[in-house]
Amino acid sequence: MTEQNSVRVPAPAFPGGTILGYPRIGRMRELKKALESFWKGATSAAELEAAAQELRLANLARLAELGLGKDDASIPSNFSFYDHVLDAAVTLGAVPTRFADLRAADGSVDLAGYSTIARGVGDKAPLEMTKWFDSNYHYLVPEIGPETAFALSSTRWVDEFVEAREAGYVTRPVITGPLTFLYLAKASDEAPEGFRPIERLADVLEVYGNLLEAFKAAGAPWVQIDEPILVADIDAPRDEVLANAATVYGSLAALANRPALFVAAPYNSLDDALPVLKGSGVEAIGVDLVRGAVPSGTDLAGVTVVAGVVDGHNIWRTDLDSALRKAAEIEALGATVAVSSSTSLFHVPHTLDGEEHLGAELLSWLAFADQKVGEVVTLATARAEGEAAAADAFAATRAALASRKAHPGTNKADVREALAAVTPGDLDRPAYAVRAAAQDARFGLPELATTTIGSFPQTPDIRKARAAWAKGQIDDAAYEEAMKAEIASVVKLQEDLGLDVLVHGEAERNDMVQYFAELLDGFDVTVNGWVQSYGSRCTRPSILWGDVTRPEPMTVRWSAYAQSLTAKPMKGMLTGPVTILAWSFVRDDQPLGVTANQVALALRDEIRDLEAAGIGIIQVDEPALRELLPLKKADQAAYLEWSVNSFRLATSGAQDDTQVHTHLCYSEFGEIIDAIDGLNADVTSIEAARSRMEVLPAIQQHGYERQIGPGVWDIHSPRVPSTEEITELLALAKSSIPGKQLWVNPDCGLKTRAYAETTASLEHMMAATAAVRA
Repeated sequence: MTEQNSVRVPAPAFPGGTILGYPRIGRMRELKKALESFWKGATSAAELEAAAQELRLANLARLAELGLGKDDASIPSNFSFYDHVLDAAVTLGAVPTRFADLRAADGSVDLAGYSTIARGVGDKAPLEMTKWFDSNYHYLVPEIGPETAFALSSTRWVDEFVEAREAGYVTRPVITGPLTFLYLAKASDEAPEGFRPIERLADVLEVYGNLLEAFKAAGAPWVQIDEPILVADIDAPRDEVLANAATVYGSLAALANRPALFVAAPYNSLDDALPVLKGSGVEAIGVDLVRGAVPSGTDLAGVTVVAGVVDGHNIWRTDLDSALRKAAEIEALGATVAVSSSTSLFHVPHTLDGEEHLGAELLSWLAFADQKVGEVVTLATARAEGEAAAADAFAATRAALASRKAHPGTNKADVREALAAVTPGDLDRPAYAVRAAAQDARFGLPELATTTIGSFPQTPDIRKARAAWAKGQIDDAAYEEAMKAEIASVVKLQEDLGLDVLVHGEAERNDMVQYFAELLDGFDVTVNGWVQSYGSRCTRPSILWGDVTRPEPMTVRWSAYAQSLTAKPMKGMLTGPVTILAWSFVRDDQPLGVTANQVALALRDEIRDLEAAGIGIIQVDEPALRELLPLKKADQAAYLEWSVNSFRLATSGAQDDTQVHTHLCYSEFGEIIDAIDGLNADVTSIEAARSRMEVLPAIQQHGYERQIGPGVWDIHSPRVPSTEEITELLALAKSSIPGKQLWVNPDCGLKTRAYAETTASLEHMMAATAAVRA
């Protein structure tokens, strides 16, 4: 990396409108299908590459058709086969030593090796997975130590720019920034105690310099470097983060041979990092003006500010008048302004095309990725040519916003009255000791009680039956018999395995949120509104647009049927209010806490009906509790208060001898241990297998008194853990948590797994439990 401190190459003009990224899975989940075919061995790496190239070129053509320029770097290049943080790791050569055999002589990793790092193989665990900032996207956590040999080990990012250029498009490559990469990484197993990945910043910075020089040589006019870590309050001292930002971007800006640099910082406000970036010499800075702001009086003279005024994180139509005002306010601070999405659009589905079943009125309130591109183009046109040039679009938006505000479903008097009647007493149950005694008398469970999280594999036969029922090819009776047969099979399997608390397997549920969204008023669901959750896994978030009510019981008949098949306790399975919000696209016209409490009241009624049907163990899942935690510490207490209270509102009406479970996954639990305690659940199961129980010491130090089930099997990998591996994890758990408080369970539900690996893994789990009990 060569530097030249005194001379700067004039930057090309930044496009007037752009987006920070685009969905990468394909409109019909083409990437998912191609990846899974490759993993099964049905197609070759070359066929996977060809499918990915076809998808990339189709996206370029679509974005140009929507109005982004073909030759001005307004179209981002942000493709990934699995995860953009994993892409950064393999580009930088940051491959854990247990996967060293996957690297070629030049340090590169092929697609099979890349997939192995993501998914694991044999006794080699994959990279740990956790949530990307406050979103439902999961990224793979890099492992960095003194032994990590950083070098530019992949040219894939550069190659994809060249591919686009040869197809007639000058794109803007999007890469994960060095600060975000290192601050999100964890110390490798080989690292000494106390080592922090950020200690390797100088070495990583050298590789980024080489990468930028490669982009310059390939002809890239601009490169986008994503640094969302700069908007988050993290464990590292803020002064350190800011000093490192000044070092990184001062050094990269001083390179003699580089493209113009656009540093994007989505998800909140840059605050004190904004003047640091402005003074570094980078040409453009992206600010999120949906979730964040720029203080009035900030000096932005001499820099291009890419104003994120179109919400990339949610699906509501943009208030174009408000967005235009925000852009003008930034311009008044002295900046050259471009308009953009606030985040990458990979958080939202591709298009509203094909969603006509939602009805014209609801459709008019919405904007998926393609529609958001249209909004950006409209705003750029209005700024360049005057609002009159986009008068029709502005008029249509005003009409849609007025329609939404006036709709009777968004303000129901009976719902508002029910919320107003809630008292503090509705959030409390009797003391845990009283409940525990009542539950022990009712169930008499052994030490290290065994269970699963809820779902069992969704087989092709289940999906075919559901699809045939939806299409009217089979009637209600035939569908119900098919689901009952699957439930009976799941119950028998669990009894044969010897599990202590059973589940019905959720055969009737398409998704843990959508199932409830289809049964609650105030929601609608899409046909193809897919977004990427992780790797090839996609989810279809429901649309929560109005006040929430429960017309009738939602789960009782399935749970009651399952309980009729066994003398063992059967868990009723519900999704908690925070998770229903987190995994839906939620109305933005009232506080989230109000919407959460509406959902909580519906769940409270459901719990009463489950109890009346004889279900004595009820799990209310909140895997997304940590996910919505605000990135700024100043905002976190208020969030935790309403999120915890919504769970307590849903569950505190339960009888003393009803055992309330909850489940949380992919969270930094140490950050919210007080909130987890505050949920007041009798049993909490958590993700812990990939991290090897690293959360349990924090739980021990907290003095957590209720029961806890740290996951002993990572279900997000296809590998089957051995009995010895699970035994070791259980021993680690017992070293922190007394056995009388411990449950044994997988990390998460088993919906995505196949029956062969599920049965083998549960057999190993039960054998390990027997060994540890002995």
